[in-house]
Amino acid sequence: MKPDIEELRRKYIENPPEGMTSKDIRHMSEDELLDMDYFLNDDELDDDFGEEGFYIF
Repeated sequence: MKPDIEELRRKYIENPPEGMTSKDIRHMSEDELLDMDYFLNDDELDDDFGEEGFYIF
């Protein structure tokens, strides 16, 4: 496994997301782990467009 994957795995084993256990994280594939990380951090990746109240109706 790639080092960044192992780092993510350690991060989530030490502090698993709600509804999951460390054992669940250990048995996840690399793709599942990356997908979970993406969706848990999706709000951080969004640009702030629309945050100021500018909407086109």
